[in-house]
Amino acid sequence: MRTFFGRIGFNGTREILLAGACIVAILAFSAASPYFLTFDNGATVLRNSVELLLVSLGMTLLLAMGSIDVSVGMVLGLCAIVVGRLLQAGVDPVLAGAAGPVAGALLGAITASAVVLGRIPAIVGTLGLLGIYRAGIFLLLGGAWLSGLPSSLTDLLGARIFGVPVSLLLIALAYLLVWLALRRTPFGPHILAIGNAEEKARLSGVAVTRTRFATFIVSGLLCGVAASFYISNYRNVEMTIGSALPLEAVAAVVLGGTSVMGGRCSLLGTVLGVVLLRLLQNGLLLIGVPSLWQTVVTGALLLAVLGAEAAAGRLPKSFVLGASGPMSRASR
Repeated sequence: MRTFFGRIGFNGTREILLAGACIVAILAFSAASPYFLTFDNGATVLRNSVELLLVSLGMTLLLAMGSIDVSVGMVLGLCAIVVGRLLQAGVDPVLAGAAGPVAGALLGAITASAVVLGRIPAIVGTLGLLGIYRAGIFLLLGGAWLSGLPSSLTDLLGARIFGVPVSLLLIALAYLLVWLALRRTPFGPHILAIGNAEEKARLSGVAVTRTRFATFIVSGLLCGVAASFYISNYRNVEMTIGSALPLEAVAAVVLGGTSVMGGRCSLLGTVLGVVLLRLLQNGLLLIGVPSLWQTVVTGALLLAVLGAEAAAGRLPKSFVLGASGPMSRASR
């Protein structure tokens, strides 16, 4: 049991370091810009963290299982278009908002069919789907933004229950359900067992194909939930929606302590990784650094963490792109 808790990130070291990094970032940017440590800017950072957090929860499960999905940004985009079109048609905001997760789960099933049933390496299969989904976004939007959407979903998620915004309750519920799935059901030990040694997991009785399939569906569903929040927050869908999301999600998850080789994850670490990324991006923007450098910082952080993991001996010597781990593993 202690070993399992360690694998889902309850050793505390990475989380403490990330929390410390968040505090240092807050202090540094507060000193550099008078606009950083304000209520409005704090609300902006939190609002911009919602979609990345939800997508990163799904990415945590995938990486822990030894897999990956680089099409998550396009999945979010397609789901956002579905939600936006329904709102434009006057559909009840509850139904329109619920359509996001439904569409995400269906797209997750398509991804799972290609990667799991089709036995295509995850990085290759999801790269192919990324191209297809991106074309779908372009065709559905007709080369123009979907803007000026009704505020009904915004009003719904902004409503308060006992003083707490509905949106916050739903985000907390999503986190709680993933946490419970990892800690209180066989699902958690199964995905970690697959991430550690798929063949041994199969021989020990784990339903590998079914678990992999379900995990891609859960990831897609979380992307759909993120899409509903995206529409609520911004009330538009631009052509480039979700382009940077896969890199950001992988960076946040790996920063949080989830192993790119599978077999170890931390949901709390993922949350802190998301917060740190958004703090850095927001702070750099406020001190006048061009937005292009946000991607550079994200990529540099990912490389730094992987370098530290390799130096600590936590990555096998065979770990190169196409040699092992989620970059090459095909579901069998």
